[in-house]
Amino acid sequence: MIFIVVKFKTKPEWTERWLDLVAGFTEATRAEPGNLWFDWSRSVEDPNEFVLVEAFKDDAAGDHVNSEHFKKAMADMPQALAETPRIISRQLDGEGWDLMGELSIA
Repeated sequence: MIFIVVKFKTKPEWTERWLDLVAGFTEATRAEPGNLWFDWSRSVEDPNEFVLVEAFKDDAAGDHVNSEHFKKAMADMPQALAETPRIISRQLDGEGWDLMGELSIA
């Protein structure tokens, strides 16, 4: 799978509207064949930072970046961002979340 984490720092005046801005992009990406997950979180330390955790089956990530909704999102997002997003993108074995071995809940 292709595992991606992206940190987006929003302008303060866009912070409360960020999830609305990316709602269509999120919905369309989650509907893509090969998308495993596409989940947004908000930093507890910086209210202007959102973290996107996404994963695709190995052959699906290229389709994602060539999609119309990806292109639209790349055109829409800059107005709301305070800086260039930071990304980690890696190919990993597996197709989902594993259970944490160090902490097991009965």
